[in-house]
Amino acid sequence: MTHPETLAPGGKIALLDGGVGQELHRRSARPSAPLWSAQVMIDEPDLVETVHLEFIEAGARIVTLNSYSATPHQLARAGRAGMFDALQEAAVRAAQAARDRSGRDVRVAGCLPPLTTSYRPDLTLPEDVCLAEYRRIVSAQADHVDLFLCETLSTVAEARVATRAARETGKTVWTGLTADDADGSVLRSGEPVAVGARAARDAGAAAVLVNCSSPEAIARALPLLAGAGIPFGAYANGFVSVEALQPGGTVDVLEARCDLGPAAYAQHALAWAAAGATILGGCCEIGPAHIAELTRQLGLAGYEVVADPELNVSTRRD
Repeated sequence: MTHPETLAPGGKIALLDGGVGQELHRRSARPSAPLWSAQVMIDEPDLVETVHLEFIEAGARIVTLNSYSATPHQLARAGRAGMFDALQEAAVRAAQAARDRSGRDVRVAGCLPPLTTSYRPDLTLPEDVCLAEYRRIVSAQADHVDLFLCETLSTVAEARVATRAARETGKTVWTGLTADDADGSVLRSGEPVAVGARAARDAGAAAVLVNCSSPEAIARALPLLAGAGIPFGAYANGFVSVEALQPGGTVDVLEARCDLGPAAYAQHALAWAAAGATILGGCCEIGPAHIAELTRQLGLAGYEVVADPELNVSTRRD
């Protein structure tokens, strides 16, 4: 196996989609609410399918279930605990329908997000509770996905437990950590990124990523991911800051950056690829136009975009 840090430009890149939730927020006729990205699957299921399809048509070869906010804890907090199964099923239907309509070689990734809220390591649940909730999510998704994406995890414990729950299925697991925007060498918990990456690897992750952080923080974190000795990647958000988002709040309070248009974002991602990243994509505020431009720029640079969830090597394309 070729070590990630030695990969030459022009290799294979597994390309994820972008910020599905933000696209739904922009397009939905429904007002914002804490669970809007989940509720829209019941109220406007065709919209979810359309957004998935647009990302595929832009070049994404892996789409992630739109179930980020449909965790047992978040649903219970909103008094909607009984909707868990229906929302998981709706997320599966939308992603699979988009894949089938596209006629392309696309993988569907299950989603293991933070269980309580994003960016708040201080609200992480005890490990035994986390494991039980992640196992419940995994059970609902496992028969319908090709791999699992654990994402936006702020603590070493979350990374370890989410990876463990997903890996128990025998499927490929990619684990995404969210780094502190002011210091990309540490997670939002203050724990070292390198420790989180090793914990995910030891729990069975086939790849480690940094996601839902600023591009600048990701650039600092990537060399630390490489130290885990397994494939690594990145997908950034486009927020000015995430500090204003509180548990149970909505993304209306967050401001998008004005300097991360499609061309600018693609340049960041190409730098990540040059540093050895073999999995790329986008997070919040990164839409289909960004993924389309990234696809174009990767092609110009000689990279081959693939959908292989078992991405272990990268070879130069002539």
